[in-house]
Amino acid sequence: MAIIRSIQGGSIAQAVGLQVGDQVLSINGYPLTDLLVYRFYEADAKLTLLATKATGEELVIDIEKKLGHTLGMEFDGELFDGIRHCQNHCQFCFVDQMPPNMRSTLYVKDDDYRLSFLYGNYITLTNLSDADWESIRAMNLSPLYISVHATCSQVRKELMVNPRADSILTQLQRLADWGIDFHCQIVLCPGINDGPVLEKTVADLQAMWPAARSVAIVPVGLTRFREGLPRLRPVTAVEARELIYSVADWQVRFLQETGTRFVWLADEFYLLGDMPLPSGESYEDFAQLENGVGLSALFLQDFAKALAEAPEALPGARHVSLATGLLGQKILCQPVQSLQDMGNLEVDLHVIPNSFFGSNISVGGLITGTDLIDALAGTYLGEVLYIPDSSLKDGRQFLDGYVVDEVADELNVPVIPVSGGWELVERVTGPWQNQ
Repeated sequence: MAIIRSIQGGSIAQAVGLQVGDQVLSINGYPLTDLLVYRFYEADAKLTLLATKATGEELVIDIEKKLGHTLGMEFDGELFDGIRHCQNHCQFCFVDQMPPNMRSTLYVKDDDYRLSFLYGNYITLTNLSDADWESIRAMNLSPLYISVHATCSQVRKELMVNPRADSILTQLQRLADWGIDFHCQIVLCPGINDGPVLEKTVADLQAMWPAARSVAIVPVGLTRFREGLPRLRPVTAVEARELIYSVADWQVRFLQETGTRFVWLADEFYLLGDMPLPSGESYEDFAQLENGVGLSALFLQDFAKALAEAPEALPGARHVSLATGLLGQKILCQPVQSLQDMGNLEVDLHVIPNSFFGSNISVGGLITGTDLIDALAGTYLGEVLYIPDSSLKDGRQFLDGYVVDEVADELNVPVIPVSGGWELVERVTGPWQNQ
């Protein structure tokens, strides 16, 4: 329901008598299903709103305003008719690999095209109705973020365990014909959608450039909670290195043909294969950061810039600790050494095994409060412990339900999330009152 959360003083909404708590049912005859519908039709110069008061009284409100002017009200949430749930049963689904008895939101499988446009959530296009397609076209929802995984129909159907997953190329071409751009994701499952299948997938998507803006290849994530799920295995170091060489060749060719490298690998492949990370410049506009593509290069790039402006020595002695996952250790070793070279500064790097999700999970963003407590309890951590903010929801809660303050109490040290290389240098070297 489109319940009004706030109304701006002096706004049109206030002038026509709308109040906080009222519900807007439709605008110009279109049911108000989500924020996108509201924003799209709100821009019109002539509006007819159907609303109900908290008392149940129904209102029909006619409004004339300047084209593009807003009504000045905000709603509770973005999706007024509820989230669109995933209808696939992907063999690699991370939600299916969550342990029991965690917060309910962790078990929600969203596959909502509106959240894709608003927040960059990846969708599969398998649950769209004709009305959904028309909404995408009419409102020009571009760009969208599409989980492709394979353009071979049979492979995609098998991976996603959904017979409706077989028409991805037709669907992507429809978007391209409408002038709607999209970014693509491939979750790589060894022995299923790698090798020739992957090569075909990348070639098919590159043929749709420039509508297809970029492709991210990410390794399948396998937790220890896979009882009853299909047998999958992680990417090996040898496979990671072979893929790195292949993608490097594709990037050279694509760059010559179109001016963009187009396809990128998640950082995990380079760390797993013990290969040098690409330069920050090679990621162009960092279009796939949310997929962990280029995060390490961006971190190191920002760290170097911040370090160049940092003092050679701190005014007083300081001892701090950093926590990261097994793969993050390879990224942080040199930055930690650079910080150690500062006068009056001691920095300890603590590598946290992921006992909660299992040894196959080694990225810092999936460190839990349980892991931190188990690994660091009784350890002297100095004056503060810095952790990756990617491991937290809303800046405070870990996946296992612990909040930052609870972990800080258990470890008897302030715990502060850090978002990148620049912030790390500022936190470590700056005044304590800024912590």
